[in-house]
Amino acid sequence: MRLITLALAVLLLLIQYPLWLGKGGWLRVRELEGQLNVAQEKNAALKSRNAKLESEVRDLKDGTGAVEERARYELSMLKQNEIFVQILGKDQPKPQSSGTPAPAAAPATPVPAAPSAMRPKS
Repeated sequence: MRLITLALAVLLLLIQYPLWLGKGGWLRVRELEGQLNVAQEKNAALKSRNAKLESEVRDLKDGTGAVEERARYELSMLKQNEIFVQILGKDQPKPQSSGTPAPAAAPATPVPAAPSAMRPKS
């Protein structure tokens, strides 16, 4: 009787080995699920980025508003008869001067700011 019990216990352990440590075992499944979650998060971030880029391309193809906004923000371009006003907060440093005072008649080079900070001249 003792020999049969020992043989059954050994067979039980041999059957359990592939379930826990084999190719398709529980540990491998848990590891693959973790990799799947990481890949799904990365895909979601890339889909979001692609959607933003697609909408930007559509805006640039369809309207002139996006082109004008980019020219204003990135290239500091202004329309004719338009003045540039930049409001600095208390915690923002003042713009550095070049060291030599500019002539009074020459306007200063505009610093890029949000498009909402630009107002047409009245």
